[in-house]
Amino acid sequence: MDQLARLVDLAAEAGLDVLVDGVQGHLSSFDFYPEWTRSWHHRNVFTDPDAITAQADLLRTLGRALAGRPNLIGLQLGNELNNLIEHNPATAAEVDHYLDTLLAAARAGLGADGGLVTHSAYDAAWYGDDHPFTPEASARKGDVTTVHPWVFSGGCASLYGPRSPQVLHLAEYGTELAKAYAEDPARPVWIQETGAPEPHIPAADAPHFARETILNASGCADLWGVTWWCSHDVDRSLADFPELEYTLGLFDAAGRPKPIARAVAATIAELRAGPSSVEPRDTALVLDCTPSTRSVSGPGGAYFDEWMRSRQQGVRPAVVLAERAEDESYLAARGIKELVRVP
Repeated sequence: MDQLARLVDLAAEAGLDVLVDGVQGHLSSFDFYPEWTRSWHHRNVFTDPDAITAQADLLRTLGRALAGRPNLIGLQLGNELNNLIEHNPATAAEVDHYLDTLLAAARAGLGADGGLVTHSAYDAAWYGDDHPFTPEASARKGDVTTVHPWVFSGGCASLYGPRSPQVLHLAEYGTELAKAYAEDPARPVWIQETGAPEPHIPAADAPHFARETILNASGCADLWGVTWWCSHDVDRSLADFPELEYTLGLFDAAGRPKPIARAVAATIAELRAGPSSVEPRDTALVLDCTPSTRSVSGPGGAYFDEWMRSRQQGVRPAVVLAERAEDESYLAARGIKELVRVP
């Protein structure tokens, strides 16, 4: 804990804010577990009572060790924890219990005003039929909704092409989809991971992709922020990473800015210099799906295609769940005046 606290302080000296993950989950195509779940003591991290208790203890301890630091954004349970489902099967109810328990522990450690408490999942939570990490869990648990709209999720870039509107508006769409599942119409959404992975986005297209992704997302109400994955390319002297991980950085492995870095920097400067008001989205497409048909809202799905078609026609559509389509006070709170049913 002392070493971690020192690391956060060093980040502050460098002008960096920090969000600390408890159970890391997934990083650069590798899964990370607490070591005490991987030996002969192997436990299901999502369902075993002792494993859940231990993870909750870890998060409380992290919160107490880091609370009060001005550069601490907060605590996240782990990065894309749903990557661990394949080897730690759980039901949606068990995942909900796990998230509720660990989020409460993180909040108890940080204190009421100690920063954000959140969790994250990769896109199967939004698009995967019957995936146990649900859209509702992402959009209603914790202090902010995090989305990771990667262009390879659901084959978006391969289906539509790297310069397609579907790819350039994917982060915007993911933000609007997340807002639909939230109970609070003003709940913030954080585009916590997006990037330009080769070969899905060729290097020559990466600056344009970055600029359009950020500009399109900036038109979403209640956008908490955008964080780009990642800062630096992985050095090729480090073996056994998937090929796309070696070129994902804004900077190369020697620390030199790539064209995409300059595009991101210029876009940020442009947004900060301009007006910050966001126009309401007064037209919404109604999403009618069940947990078993959630893929209609993902790339290649009928709803996804209709939303993108509407966007290309100049409409800036919101997303409304079918069960909220008759809730006039909810629609008014979101500024929605027209609903379009998707066949």
